[in-house]
Amino acid sequence: MKERILTGWSLTRWTYFGLGSVMLVHAIYSAEWFGFLFGGYVASMGLFAFGCASGVCANPNLAPEKKA
Repeated sequence: MKERILTGWSLTRWTYFGLGSVMLVHAIYSAEWFGFLFGGYVASMGLFAFGCASGVCANPNLAPEKKA
């Protein structure tokens, strides 16, 4: 788990972590608890590299086949 957090940081992971952190801070100051949950989820995607932050969304094996 420690390696997953400390290695493999890409621009996508930094973006997810940064935007999620901004959402968290804004939600805390605004007392919007749904925003707090959403920001926590987005920040954790960047921190722990799961979901789209890990590059799973861009899987070439799932792309539709091109017909010649």
